[in-house]
Amino acid sequence: MSTANLDFEQFRVFLEKACGILLGENKQYLVSSRLNKLMEQQGIKTLGELIQRIQSQPRSGLREQVVDAMTTNETLWFRDTYPFEVLKNKVLPELIKAHPGQRLRIWSAACSSGQEPYSLSMAIDEFERSNLGQLKAGVQIVATELSSSMLNICKSGEYDSLAIGRGLSQERLQRYFEPKGPGRWVIKAPIKSRVEFRPFNLLDSYAGFGKFDVVFCRNVLIYFSADVKKDILLRIHSTLKPGGYLFLGASEALNGLPDHYQMVQCSPGIIYQAK
Repeated sequence: MSTANLDFEQFRVFLEKACGILLGENKQYLVSSRLNKLMEQQGIKTLGELIQRIQSQPRSGLREQVVDAMTTNETLWFRDTYPFEVLKNKVLPELIKAHPGQRLRIWSAACSSGQEPYSLSMAIDEFERSNLGQLKAGVQIVATELSSSMLNICKSGEYDSLAIGRGLSQERLQRYFEPKGPGRWVIKAPIKSRVEFRPFNLLDSYAGFGKFDVVFCRNVLIYFSADVKKDILLRIHSTLKPGGYLFLGASEALNGLPDHYQMVQCSPGIIYQAK
């Protein structure tokens, strides 16, 4: 095996240990495109040298910068549409009936630059407008993300026209955003205040989260090995109230955990109910 391939193997091991992401054997180009700029800034020539630097200078912040660069993913408003419709038309009415007068809690895991939790907050506002007085105790959305640069975008609630253009209707833009200078918008306070952002690695302990009625963990598990994926799904189950719901990505399926989750067909889409 060439030195470059050995370096890449070493990097794959590092990344999986650091954040669970399993890189394919043919993903050298992805690593290059994500890390070239950072390595250039640091004067680092090879992946082997990068790993050495991370290990020899654990407090330099380089490890965090590398994980940050490797975990930044594209995201959309109201991605795939149906999860938000299922939430409004099926899940919220069911949960209100099962837990009248209780505040509902939703976890948006690996929320990237905030489009998913803010879409959830808008969906809740839309539900409230057409079901007046039903959500008396309100809804708390906890949104977590590993990347500190993404969390900064989330907390600012500010987006440019390129980000706004990815899945947000004109109607929602007018209702839920305020213009903030040329080609920039900021999310309105009532939508923003429903969401609490926290830094979190899905491989860490879930003990401090309390219990959730709904978990959105969409288009995340595809990056993990089968064992890590199963471990995360079991730990998510431990945070869900009995009868709570898990939403996965459109291309993700939950296999092999029949004692923990029951598949619910929603036409369109599938969600999973905690047993």
